[in-house]
Amino acid sequence: MLVMSRAREILASYPELTAVLAAAIIGLSVQRPLAWLADRQGINVLLAVLVFATAVSIEPAALGRLAAAWRSLLVALVTGITVLPALSWAVSRMVAAGSLRDGVMAVGLAPCEIASVATTAMAGGEAAVSAGVLIGSTVAAVALAGPILTLEAGHAGVSPGGIIANLALVVALPLAVGIATRAWVPSAARALSTDRGERVAAAVALFSVAALVALIAAEVHLSARYGAVTGALVVFLAGSAVVGRILGARSRPAAATALLLTTSMRDFAIAAGLATSAFGPAAAAPLGLYGILVLVWGTAVAGILRQRTAVADMPRVLDPGQTTRIPAIGPD
Repeated sequence: MLVMSRAREILASYPELTAVLAAAIIGLSVQRPLAWLADRQGINVLLAVLVFATAVSIEPAALGRLAAAWRSLLVALVTGITVLPALSWAVSRMVAAGSLRDGVMAVGLAPCEIASVATTAMAGGEAAVSAGVLIGSTVAAVALAGPILTLEAGHAGVSPGGIIANLALVVALPLAVGIATRAWVPSAARALSTDRGERVAAAVALFSVAALVALIAAEVHLSARYGAVTGALVVFLAGSAVVGRILGARSRPAAATALLLTTSMRDFAIAAGLATSAFGPAAAAPLGLYGILVLVWGTAVAGILRQRTAVADMPRVLDPGQTTRIPAIGPD
């Protein structure tokens, strides 16, 4: 009874993680109809909705703070296109030579996950910084993924045209429309500034993330061969999280959250596109599994960081006539 009560308490404290885990179970259990949706641009549609819902939650003032964080952004972008590809190459050695190893190797070449902007917002981080890293890392990946894969694998050819066109529709357009709506449409700005407006935007973002996980899970077909693949992807995820934590060590807490999530969450869909273009369709097989892992990780981190912030802001009673607040841990 105590265990069930504790489980319910944990699930209630981390609604995003609960929703994502439930979606993953549904996707793995009911694969055929969800795979049908995924094959008909369902993933891209959900990503566009997710980007828009997150963009409308970005306050115009946050965009002004983005310029002040240019050093952190630059370091994050350089790290993303140097350290992470080296890390994914290293962990790919855990997998036997072949298409699965090639797919794992492509993970580090992908830009930051589109959903990382939403998980940053869920965690109370600086979503504008995440958006900046997303745009910059996408440009870097398109420009440099081909040469780096050629260096790592000895043979690769990546055509950036399709990737650029897809990202323009899925990321750039909804991001621009969402930010413009919040900044230039007074009625929308007023609605989004209310508690109800924020809850609606957050609910849409959470639904999009959960539905996205379900569609990704519907395309994952696990087998005994995936034991080493899973281990390699978990090691890559843990290593990229450590890198992200180091990048944000001297930043404001909100910016540090953004750097942690954007660095540790790489875009599985773009990674799959890179792997397919460079090595053939079979190399994309591990990327669906990575998509599930990275979205579960992102939502779990968002819930943990939000809980820590809530605890830090709680008043603590010193005596019957005096209260104080527990200061947030981290630099100002």
